[in-house]
Amino acid sequence: MFADADAGSLITAAQSGAEWGYRLLLMQVILIPLLYIAQELSIRLALGTGKGYGELIRQRFGRGMAFLSLSTLIISCFGALLTQMSGLAGAGQLLNIPIWQTISIVVVLIFTMMWTGSYRSVEKIAILFGLFGLAFLLVAWKAHPDMTQLVQQIQEMPMRDNRFLYLMAANLGTSIMPWTLIYQQSALLDKGLSLSHLKIARAETAIGATLCQLVQAAVLVAAAASFGQHGVTLETVPQIADAFTAVLGHTVGHIVFVIGMTGSAMVATIVVCLTAAWSVGEVIGVRHSLEQHPREAPWFYVAFAVMLVAGGLLVCSGINLIHLSIATGVINALLLPIVLGFLYSLARTELPQALRLQGFYAKLVAVLFVLTAGFGLYAGIAGIFT
Repeated sequence: MFADADAGSLITAAQSGAEWGYRLLLMQVILIPLLYIAQELSIRLALGTGKGYGELIRQRFGRGMAFLSLSTLIISCFGALLTQMSGLAGAGQLLNIPIWQTISIVVVLIFTMMWTGSYRSVEKIAILFGLFGLAFLLVAWKAHPDMTQLVQQIQEMPMRDNRFLYLMAANLGTSIMPWTLIYQQSALLDKGLSLSHLKIARAETAIGATLCQLVQAAVLVAAAASFGQHGVTLETVPQIADAFTAVLGHTVGHIVFVIGMTGSAMVATIVVCLTAAWSVGEVIGVRHSLEQHPREAPWFYVAFAVMLVAGGLLVCSGINLIHLSIATGVINALLLPIVLGFLYSLARTELPQALRLQGFYAKLVAVLFVLTAGFGLYAGIAGIFT
């Protein structure tokens, strides 16, 4: 769940606060139960069936639908890689490291990690760095937001403004991300967990969903307090860091921001890589592609290398990294109907009776998923054609 507070989420939250003040803050809170509900269904499917998302779709709906699901996931994973690279490139800029140098190091590190299987060690270090992201909660508190203005603005929802809808779609897509839902399921299987771990897995997911959304809310509050009075459109990642230097001081603020952003982006990058590997393996009938030596699965490593290099070149091309990250969130929102539709259907048909989604709760989840996916489509399309 820590990967939900990734670089794209932080960038989108910062832009939301800078441009719209506190008006999108309530959305961060509303998304907590929605995120938990979706993740909890992934937990049930993993522990109740012992199979991954792609494997279940292949067995239930056939290879055609499995490849449709995989295509959706690859798009989401590629977009996620772009946002993590954008966050890392921005962190490098704060240290006066050129974008191309940062991205070159990141691409080599990621591919080496996947080739050697050393991602477990790197993940532990990245999570430690990512914990600095919790400092954003302190920054939001010390920013001393105007509570009168905050209460007033969270009641203002300019739903006729297409730019506002675009950022709503981006916030939705950077909170309920397709690749994190699939990762949740495969990761539990990789750890060898069983139904006896269901209760603790649910508790950890609830805590994770809450913390991730609170971190995003904190970034939004800090940005709103620093820039929100003027409706600023952020253009670079270093601009986001300015919201934290006002509270922690220039040096400390930059250090905390760089470490927090780097840790969050690295954790998410590892999760994205694992998700892509596991999902491809599940759809073609190989449980975990990363357990194969590159000579045994050259197709996967070549495709993965192409995706990494293509992403790196795009980030280095001079494209606006803030706009790119937000656009990725919108794409995720547009993909939600497919992902949530499959997730709901599997939870209704593939689980043992005791765990199956049924009764009033099934109807409630159906309504929430339809509203969430429908709104993601509407807001995303309306925002794109601003």
